[in-house]
Order: sequence, then structure tokens, then C-alpha cells
Amino acid sequence: MRIRIDGSDLPGRRAGAGADALRLGNVHVGIQRKGEVLDQVPADAAEATWSFEVSSREIDGVLDVGGPWVHGRPGARFLYLSWGAVTDDGFAMFRRAKLMFTDIPTELLRAAHEDGRTLVGRLGLTDAAGEPLCARVRPPAIAWTVE
Repeated sequence: MRIRIDGSDLPGRRAGAGADALRLGNVHVGIQRKGEVLDQVPADAAEATWSFEVSSREIDGVLDVGGPWVHGRPGARFLYLSWGAVTDDGFAMFRRAKLMFTDIPTELLRAAHEDGRTLVGRLGLTDAAGEPLCARVRPPAIAWTVE
């Protein structure tokens, strides 16, 4: 199954204030695959898009997803968008946004699984305080469609 995440309204490369401002300089966001954050996009970009494949299969009448992009146990699977500061030493993660498969309408998830269409999640990446979006992201903060 193909998944695409379209992010808009990024918070800027220097997120945070006060003592944290230095730690949070050169902020990027990427999609987490196992323990690594890939396809990092600067937080001052106009938009961010991630596309990848996940496996999907029926298990006892329930659609389950898996693969290196998918985290969590069956029935509680999710994707991570990870925020971090890019330094000479690499990517220093400081927060993550969790996109739960259980928050996707069943008919959309099944359509992507059965018809080979792309499951698309669209979300703004800045929270109400102007910071990088984190924690569990639920509709209507994320809109899921199938294309």
C-alpha cells in the first residue's frame, strides 16, 4: 500500500524561545523508519511531502499494516514524523508527531489496500503555540483521503 503525507504550515528553522532557542536551531522534520529519520525537510520550507510503501494484509478479518515505516503493535500501529536539530553530529531529535492508523476511516484504509490507490494524509505542521506539531495528531488536524 502506498502512503503519502503532505505537510504544510511549517514552523520555521528556529522553533522555541529562550534557552531552548539554541538547541532548536536548524530544525528539520522527517519520516521515521525504524530508528532513523529520513527525507528530512527544513522547517522553513513551504511544504513537505513523504511517500513510501507499507505492507498490508488481512488477519482474522482485520486489516493490519506493517513494514519499516510502521511502529507499534497490531491494533495500535502508527507513523512518526520526527523533529530535530541538524548539527555537525547529525540529527538531534526533540519531538515527534504520531499518526495513528486507527484514526484513518476504515473505508479509506481498505480502499488503499484493495484498489492499489494512494492513502494521503494532509496536515499543518505547526501547533497552536507556533511550535513544531507533536503528540498524537487526530482528525481534523489531519485529513485522510485516497487518490
